[in-house]
Amino acid sequence: MNPSSLFEVRGLTGLALLAFAGVLFLILLISFRSRATVFCQYLKAMAGIELKPSQVRSVFKDRGKDGVREMFLDLIIKEDLRETGPLQIPTDSRAGKPGKTKSKA
Repeated sequence: MNPSSLFEVRGLTGLALLAFAGVLFLILLISFRSRATVFCQYLKAMAGIELKPSQVRSVFKDRGKDGVREMFLDLIIKEDLRETGPLQIPTDSRAGKPGKTKSKA
């Protein structure tokens, strides 16, 4: 068995396997290209925030995965504040110092 014979396409079976590998490679390329679009669709459906895929791609190119995560968290916080406003903390229900509990015995 010659090592170069492993890469020869002989007959219909070899051609079918090569076509199948090509289809899988095409699906892989499409899935990597559509990540930004899927992220924007998810963000619109779950949080009501609209972004363009080009914005996500540019942030990913500049700052990587962490940059996209920071942008996502920032947008979620801004949207939440826009909808509900800042939290009002009542003064009468303030807790004591952390770590110390009052016993009721």
